[in-house]
Amino acid sequence: MRGARENNLRNVDVDIPKGKLTVFTGVSGSGKSSLVFDTIAAESERLLNETHSAFIQGFLRTPVRPDADKIHGITASITVGQETMGANPRSTVGTATDVDAMLRLLFSQCAFPHIGGPQAYSFNIPTVTGAGTVKVEKGTRTLTEKKTFTQVGGMCPTCEGRGTVSDLDMEQIINKELSLEEGAILVPGYKVGGWAVRQFSESGFFPSDKPVSTFTKQQMETLLYSDPKKIEIAGIRMTYEGLIPKIRKSILSKDIEALQPYMRAFVERTATFSLCPQCEGTRLTQAARSSYIQDKSIADLSAMEIRDLAQWIAAIDDDAIQPLLENVALVLQSMLRVGLGYLSLNRATSTLSGGEAQRIRMVRHLGSALSDVTYIFDEPTSGLHPHDVEQIHQLLMELRDKGNTVLVVEHDPETVVLADYVIDMGPGAGEKGGQIIFSGTPNELRLADTPTGRGLSSSVSLKETAAIRTPRGSIQIRGANVHNLRNVDVDVPLGVLCVVTGLSGSGKSSLIPGSFPKGTQATVVDQSAIKGSSRSNPATWTGILELIRKAFAKENGVKPALFSANSEGACPNCQGLGVIRTELGFMETVTTPCEICEGRRFDDSVVQYTLGGLSIVDVLGLSAHDAAQYFARPEVKIPAAQKICEAMCAVGLGYLPLGQPLNTLSGGERQRLKLAVHMLDPQVSLMILDEPTTGLHMQDITQILTLMDTLVDSGKSVIVVEHNVAVMAHADWIIDMGPGAGSDGGQVVFEGTPMQMLADVAAGCGTLTGKYIAQALGHRRSIKD
Repeated sequence: MRGARENNLRNVDVDIPKGKLTVFTGVSGSGKSSLVFDTIAAESERLLNETHSAFIQGFLRTPVRPDADKIHGITASITVGQETMGANPRSTVGTATDVDAMLRLLFSQCAFPHIGGPQAYSFNIPTVTGAGTVKVEKGTRTLTEKKTFTQVGGMCPTCEGRGTVSDLDMEQIINKELSLEEGAILVPGYKVGGWAVRQFSESGFFPSDKPVSTFTKQQMETLLYSDPKKIEIAGIRMTYEGLIPKIRKSILSKDIEALQPYMRAFVERTATFSLCPQCEGTRLTQAARSSYIQDKSIADLSAMEIRDLAQWIAAIDDDAIQPLLENVALVLQSMLRVGLGYLSLNRATSTLSGGEAQRIRMVRHLGSALSDVTYIFDEPTSGLHPHDVEQIHQLLMELRDKGNTVLVVEHDPETVVLADYVIDMGPGAGEKGGQIIFSGTPNELRLADTPTGRGLSSSVSLKETAAIRTPRGSIQIRGANVHNLRNVDVDVPLGVLCVVTGLSGSGKSSLIPGSFPKGTQATVVDQSAIKGSSRSNPATWTGILELIRKAFAKENGVKPALFSANSEGACPNCQGLGVIRTELGFMETVTTPCEICEGRRFDDSVVQYTLGGLSIVDVLGLSAHDAAQYFARPEVKIPAAQKICEAMCAVGLGYLPLGQPLNTLSGGERQRLKLAVHMLDPQVSLMILDEPTTGLHMQDITQILTLMDTLVDSGKSVIVVEHNVAVMAHADWIIDMGPGAGSDGGQVVFEGTPMQMLADVAAGCGTLTGKYIAQALGHRRSIKD
């Protein structure tokens, strides 16, 4: 590769060895993803798409040509990223891995009693019947014949294949003391005067100016439960439907985790979800649940853990279906190899962590016979316990040994050491990064004066007994039985840095915060990705832009909307995007900077207004560090914006420009941006951080540890669900879950300080986590020596 300039890359020239395992590392935001995904993977996909006909290319997503002088020797690539899996409420582990499809085929062939084809066992297909007439031409005659149609599906008609039903608190939906014109409908988005409310208030079915409590029984039924019917409002024909079925379709049918925060809060206070009484949560019809193979229904198999299901499949001996059994067994064994044996096929994909979702994607490639392919992995060890990381290492080496090129973007020291070749990006992040500061073997990297080299040769610091904080109370959990927990009793200390660890699937999230006593107030900073487009940036997402717009408007005597690139201040030529995209059909889309605003996104008339000597464009171009100083100036003085920028600096995002599009941020940068916003809330006394080191370099982890100490010292209680050894060693108190995963987990196997955990290891009775902490301490120190 020569002259790569994508995002923050600075004319990067690099030669990457084929047939080797190459790890790309460096501090978060240094340009790793820009080099590997936005340049190498994008160019590979673009070139591969160009081999198809123009007709086929019209259906493909073709990336824009990366900004590089030349890229030679590139091969077809397969990318396995960290994106969470779809939030469709009917998406499960079984559907995502295609095991469900194979089991449905198996049952349609062998189950007794026979109820139909594969669709009869699918919870995504409803049973449908129909009748009517069709016209059939026979010779010169056209005959009308009666026809009936039946499709036997496996979808439970009560819950429509979701496994749960919802009971609604009507007081959260309708205020009966108000009229429709006064805002009786309390559902978000139903504003008085808007179309959502007008279709009710102007329908003519009931009075809109009288309290809902005065409605007759028939009027109330029409308001809440009416079937769809055509009406006319303001000369426009539209479909009227009762409020309850409308919100069930538009809100309650969606996965709650995929909703916007305000909508999620509405669902949580309005709806109570419980297992469907008809299918008992299996999602299937009674017929599908009553069709058996060796006394097992397809619902029984879906509820088994993968390791148990693999044994059941292996015990079936039938030559007629042997190819099908072999394919099922191959996928199940692949899932066991990547440490997912504790999952079941009926587990909803929306409940999977990023690491679990990525490993499910890996399953597709384990048995592949392809060679001379470039496999690209985005932090494959993210969210994994050190024990599970070893399995991923074995997978990476097997793919390499088949003759493939394996490229891995990673921070984990053990994975860096495993590599054949390492490319270290830096030296800093953002504008201070974008360069290759080292390339060579892991042993050579240990001696290099780079952040990664220093991290590899440094030792993990163990918290001494004298430095351990004393708890100020505790959260008492008694008899916890959520998911795989086994009647767990534990006291979670407050006022200290408490780390909850254990194998993936051991019950950490089920315990924290899943088993907290009702009424416990806690702020959870989880791994869910913040949504970001090319129009959103740190200023918009954190709320800084709103403060800036008001300050600019007050200073210059104009409207705040003028200082938004998404509103009145947008450049009329590019509509506030800063670029012009030209669609060329099946050929790649051409993106060029807007000639009018020169990429500034704002109309020229807006740039003339200033605050403290800077225009809105200048302010959005400031880094968080510089912006904090700017907002503190007497002539500017925006304290709230200053605090947000200082919080961004505290989490290591001081280099990040306020106007940088969110879709260009790395996973680690987005995670820390969320943390910066939550840590500002003065009402928060208990913070739960779900794997905050995800996507962070060793140098960045040190900064996060300092931040955690600051939060605890300020009076907050911090509970961290984490696998990182450095975080465990820094804790005041450790709760270790295990001893295994799934049905083998769900117990507290250790409670105490890191020093006590190591003492147990030395005495020969330590946990698996303790052994890895001891091993990591010894390993790092041996390198340093």
